Amino acid sequence: MTQVAVIGAGITGITTAYKLLSQGLDVTVFDRNAFSAMETSFANGGQLSASNAEVWNNPATFLKGIKWMLKKDAPLLVHPTPSWHKISWMAEFVIAARSYEENTIATVKLAIAARRHLIEMADAEGIDFDLEKRGILHVYETKSEFDHALRVNEMYRKGGLERRVLDDAGIHEIEPALSGRFHGGFFTESDFTGDIHKYTRRLSEACVRRGATILYDRDVDRLATRDEGGVAVFSRKVGAAGEPERQDFDAVVVCAGVASRKLAAQLGDRVNIYPVKGYSITVNLEDEASREGAPYVSLLDDKAKIVTSRLGANRLRIAGTAEFAGENRDIRMARIKPLIEWCRYRFPGVGTSSVIPWAGLRPMMPDMLPRVGRGKAKGVYYNTGHGHLGWTLSAITADTIAAEVAGDHAGTRVPVRGDLKPVDEVRHEAERLTEAA
Repeated sequence: MTQVAVIGAGITGITTAYKLLSQGLDVTVFDRNAFSAMETSFANGGQLSASNAEVWNNPATFLKGIKWMLKKDAPLLVHPTPSWHKISWMAEFVIAARSYEENTIATVKLAIAARRHLIEMADAEGIDFDLEKRGILHVYETKSEFDHALRVNEMYRKGGLERRVLDDAGIHEIEPALSGRFHGGFFTESDFTGDIHKYTRRLSEACVRRGATILYDRDVDRLATRDEGGVAVFSRKVGAAGEPERQDFDAVVVCAGVASRKLAAQLGDRVNIYPVKGYSITVNLEDEASREGAPYVSLLDDKAKIVTSRLGANRLRIAGTAEFAGENRDIRMARIKPLIEWCRYRFPGVGTSSVIPWAGLRPMMPDMLPRVGRGKAKGVYYNTGHGHLGWTLSAITADTIAAEVAGDHAGTRVPVRGDLKPVDEVRHEAERLTEAA
C-alpha cells in the first residue's frame, strides 16, 4: 500500500488525511502540537464563506495599507520593520493585482464546490461542530463601500454565487439584534458557519478510526527526497535531544501552514507564504440577555473588517484584522480592544465580562490562491497557503490533492510542467467542478 506522510494537523492537513484514506492510501500525520487544530485552526472567525472570496490584491487595499501603517487599531496593519521576505512578498502581492478579478472568480468557484465535501464528511462521521445554516450578512455604512461591493458582487455572480441585495430595513429584518444604520448590504443564504476546532478534532478522530497514524508532539526537522523516489521525514518528539528519527514514505503532502515555506525550500520548491496574523475573541454569553442580544446570523462589517459567528447557544465568535509582523504569535491588546468595542457598539445587549482573546497566523500567498499540486521532485505535493479561507476551501483542495496523489501512485502520473503552477491548476479545477455541477 502507498504510504503518505501529511505534515500538519490543522484543518487542511486533517481534511487531506481523510481524503487520502478515502483513496485507499496509508496515512501518517505529523504535528508539533499535542492535539489537532491547535494553531491557525483553533479560533478563527467560523465563516464558511464563498461571499468573502474577494482576493486582497486591489489597488484600493494598497492605499489603505499605507494609510493605516501608523494606526495601532487599523483593520490592516503592516509593521514598517523591513525584511527580505516581507519585501519580496509585498512586491509579488502588488504584481498579482493584474489577476485580481480572475483570481476572485476562481476562489468563489472553489468555495462553492468545497461546501458539499465538508458537509458530506461531517455527516458521514457524525460530527457536531455548531453548524449554523443561516447565511452570511454583509453590511456597508457608506455609498462608496456599497458601490465597491456591487462591483465585487458581479465577480461573485460570474463565479456562480447568488446573493440578495438589501437596504437598511432588509438588513435589520434578517438580523434584528444588529445596531446601527447602513447604506446597504448583501445576504448570502448558501453560506454557513461552524466551529473549525471542533470539526478538525472530530475529523482527526475519524481518521484514526479509519486507520491513520497521527504523531502528535512531533517536530519535523527536515524533509528530504530519496534517489529512488519518495521522501524521508526526519522528526523528533518536541523538546527531545539527539538525532531525529527517520521515516520513509512514498509521498508527502505539505500542509504545514506558515512552516510550509521552509519545508518547501528543503525539497527544492519555492512556496512564498507569509504569516498574516489574525485576531479573534470568543464572547461567553453568560446570561439570558446576552444570549438574546447576540446574533445568530453571521455578519461581515465591511468598514471594520470584522466577522461574527454564533457557536451554539452560549458563544459568539468575533474576528478581524490582518497584521504583517512576521512569525509573531503575541496577542496584542491594542488589536483585541477594537473587537470588544465593536461588539458593545453593534450588539449593546451582549455582556463582554467574559471574553477569550486569540491570535493565529494565516499562511498567505501573494496572489491569495492556495498552492495545491505537485512539487518538482517525485512524491512531493502541497496543499497549503489558503490564507484567510482555509476553513472555506480546505475540503475541496484536500479532495483535489488526494486524487492527484492516488492517481500518480496508481501509475497514471501526468508529467510536471516545470515548477509549481498552482494558480493555473486551482483555476482549472474550479472550472471543472463548476461545469460538473
